[in-house]
Amino acid sequence: MMKGCKFNILKGIHVSIALLTLCFFVIMLSPWKNNPFLTTLLLAQQRFRQPSSDLLVDAPNNSSISRSRGGHTEEANKSFLKKEATRTGEHHNSSSSTEPVTTFSSEDNDSDEEELSPQNADCNFAKGRWVADSKRPLYSGFGCKQWLSVMWACRLTQRTDFSFEGYRWQPKNCKMKKFNRFSFLRRMRNKTIAFVGDSLGRQQFQSMMCMVSGGEHIIYVEDAAREYGLVKPRGAKRPDGWVYRFTKINTTILYYWSASLSDLVPINSTDKASDVAMHLDRPPAFLRRYLHRFDVLVLNTGHHWNRGKFEGNRWVMHVNGKPNENKEFEDIRNAKNFTVHSFVRWLDSQLTSHPRLKVFFRTISPRHYRNGDWNTGGTCNNTIPLTNGSEVLQDGSNDKVVESAVRGTKVKLLDITAISELRDEAHMSGYSIRPTQSVNDCLHWCLPGIPDTWNEILIAQI
Repeated sequence: MMKGCKFNILKGIHVSIALLTLCFFVIMLSPWKNNPFLTTLLLAQQRFRQPSSDLLVDAPNNSSISRSRGGHTEEANKSFLKKEATRTGEHHNSSSSTEPVTTFSSEDNDSDEEELSPQNADCNFAKGRWVADSKRPLYSGFGCKQWLSVMWACRLTQRTDFSFEGYRWQPKNCKMKKFNRFSFLRRMRNKTIAFVGDSLGRQQFQSMMCMVSGGEHIIYVEDAAREYGLVKPRGAKRPDGWVYRFTKINTTILYYWSASLSDLVPINSTDKASDVAMHLDRPPAFLRRYLHRFDVLVLNTGHHWNRGKFEGNRWVMHVNGKPNENKEFEDIRNAKNFTVHSFVRWLDSQLTSHPRLKVFFRTISPRHYRNGDWNTGGTCNNTIPLTNGSEVLQDGSNDKVVESAVRGTKVKLLDITAISELRDEAHMSGYSIRPTQSVNDCLHWCLPGIPDTWNEILIAQI
């Protein structure tokens, strides 16, 4: 009796297996478009497929990279990069040999690639709040010696409180995913990003270089400054700018010093002590010459528009090619307003001829001097974040000059003024690599720091 029962059970199992096998083949033979099982399987496969690995890998004609008919990289050369090379120049530091070397390969995680929602095109990224984030900063303040000037690396100073590093900006009603350097560089393949402005623009440039490198040493970056005529003049402290190219993806990031965004021409080119014609209605020659090479242009001006800077730089205002005769410009604020509006009008007229170019005018970065100015004992000693609040609820910018200049044009506003005003604890303050220095710097920021947020907002708008 027991043997019969076992026989029947085994027979039932065999019948069940046969039925399941039959059902499977029926599904497989169904038309493709009516087969949800196969469709689901395909979608799952696509979802977990490794993204293209050619992000930062050279692909010369004789490379070992094979490509599909669609032109996407299927197999990347995973050769190990050499140990970091010794670097010269202003950003050189003898301890840089201890920095990690970044290698980009097919194993790089790209799961956080930015996918901005359509409404971001009209989003006011300057409206929102600062929130604590344990994953900050985006790079180490002890690293990034390849790009970060030591005078702005607060981790290398006497400062002991770095709570300012642990916050990120959260726009209200906007989607701004966390920064992913691999995703961003992929988007910037074969493109050039240019920062043009004063020393705050230089800080934003250095911030961008640290962000895209993760603060790690990169050995496949070439100095392309000569292509843009940026060679340090004899006797100068530094060149007028820096240009670096990530050779594996042909992404170029540059900075050019133009504190006033006006064309500066020595009145007597043979005399080093000559006055300098400051053409308020003419953009810098550098921009007129190289604008066609840029894909993203970020501009700023503001803190050099004062009598002390004019006299120290021997700037003499010119309009229409001759010394200024407009008495309204005796008030330097009026001269600045005129220049910014003239400059934006010129840029707007150029964008028709350069349709791929995206231009952003960054609003002024706030100062936080208390009880004086930089040369009269002013300080910014607060180290507690967000003592003046964490939110910006206003719709308009605190920089009315730039806001009004870009209104109605194709030049976009990069509004960082109000959000930066809440972060007085993040300045260089009295800290420096020279402990005897007594002057407080309540204008420039510690890096990593607030300029990283400016770049995150910029990236969200590109």
